[in-house]
Amino acid sequence: MKLKTANPAPMNGNKFSDFSIDEIGDEHIYTGLETPMKADAFIMSDVEKKERISDLFSQIMDVMGLDLTDDSLKGTPDRVAKMYIEEIFSGLNPDNKPKIALFENKYQYNQMLVEKNITFYSNCEHHFVPIIGKAHIAYVSSGKVIGLSKLNRIVQYYAKRPQVQERLTNQIAMELKDVLNTEDIAVIIDAKHLCVSSRGVKDDTSATVTSYYGGVFNRPHKIAELQNYLKQ
Repeated sequence: MKLKTANPAPMNGNKFSDFSIDEIGDEHIYTGLETPMKADAFIMSDVEKKERISDLFSQIMDVMGLDLTDDSLKGTPDRVAKMYIEEIFSGLNPDNKPKIALFENKYQYNQMLVEKNITFYSNCEHHFVPIIGKAHIAYVSSGKVIGLSKLNRIVQYYAKRPQVQERLTNQIAMELKDVLNTEDIAVIIDAKHLCVSSRGVKDDTSATVTSYYGGVFNRPHKIAELQNYLKQ
């Protein structure tokens, strides 16, 4: 596996005990493979969550001094709540996990299969601003193959939650390893973080690349072969 991350500090609940909020945001500490969730995350229904988010977002807008009686703004809290639950953070709900069907590898294709340039939109969990990127996936069949569209759906499912790019890379890889029953998985993500380009350092030209190489993809010639495909 070609991925380096910082060692997380001890945690008390959902908070770091030894790091300030600024340090967590700027250093992009990777807290683990699983998205941090409360034990009671799904006690409320989606309808209840949307009502609660709408109310809280109304308060945020009010604190900022916005006039919620204005025709353009009065529907914004409901729109934001719906967007959060049904769209950009829908990957937090395991009920939305894509159903995966596998097929026998009847063609006896035993070389790597590459699905590249899978566009995704995620959100940085440190500042809740977009991460926009492309994912490239490769695997070698162990006897089963997956529908190509399902590769895209797996990427979208894990992207649609507050994310750290390192975690997103690993979550996709672990899901594919489990579904396809093989170690021969490669995941590469190339993304632009708006927390870097639209705030803070305001660098609009940089991009972040993370990768996971498992099984045969740990061999230099396989990595080179994959990189060659991605350049085409």
